[in-house]
Amino acid sequence: MRWITAATTGLLTAFLLAGCATATSPAPPSSPLSAPSAPASPTVPTTRTATTAPAVTWQVGAHPLPLRPDGFGEILPTPPELVNRSLPTRDVLPPPTSSAYDAKIADVLNRSTWQAACPVSSADLRYVTLSFWGFDRHPHTGELLVRKDAAPAVVKAFSQLYAQRFPIEEMRITGPSELDAPPTGDGNDTSAFVCRPVRGQKNWSAHAYGLAVDVNPFCNPYTKGDLVLPELATAYVDRADVRPGMVLAGGPVVQAFAQAGWQWGGAWKSPVDRMHFTASGE
Repeated sequence: MRWITAATTGLLTAFLLAGCATATSPAPPSSPLSAPSAPASPTVPTTRTATTAPAVTWQVGAHPLPLRPDGFGEILPTPPELVNRSLPTRDVLPPPTSSAYDAKIADVLNRSTWQAACPVSSADLRYVTLSFWGFDRHPHTGELLVRKDAAPAVVKAFSQLYAQRFPIEEMRITGPSELDAPPTGDGNDTSAFVCRPVRGQKNWSAHAYGLAVDVNPFCNPYTKGDLVLPELATAYVDRADVRPGMVLAGGPVVQAFAQAGWQWGGAWKSPVDRMHFTASGE
């Protein structure tokens, strides 16, 4: 599961405020910060049946990797089950009851890596729930923590991806135990706020400010020299072999975040951070 460098963790502070509602309503959200709903398609199934769910061929996080001297996991060939990755989404929150996009932004901080030493205050973070399409072709409800002034842009960008049915495997908050967990190299969680430094450095990452989002990291790996993160995603370094969930130059994900003024790490020379979108440029 863990493919990020460990950061110093502290006491987790949970904020359980009244606005912590999940996105389950079929109607568009009433929040003024929420994006407008995309029209529902009558041809898209909105109920789950055993006959349409793909077979689970890989258990994410079950295979810790041997460590390299730099603390990351060994870079190994991608397992055959993950070369064309299409795993079903595990619902953390109740899924939407219709195919219309829904999103909510609330003053909530919970189950996250936030601590007093983080470079952003708890009051400046916002908990966002929003709809996304899984690789299983069903709508799901995801959750992100982002800085409050970045929340509207994030909601709008993901509303565009939802309208285009761009597949996302998982979207949940990163928990404190994940920072120190042994690397398994197979994670694919789309996430935003994580209180950690830049990989291999001591300065804070843009994620620690709530100003970055990683989209389908396994399908869009980080590379620098011989390092590939997640470590088992070597098959996805080949960008000529286009598969679902990949972020490509000129594609819908890059366009959606570019409209919000966010930069794409996939356009960088070194490292090449294909999963990474940032409001701060870092």
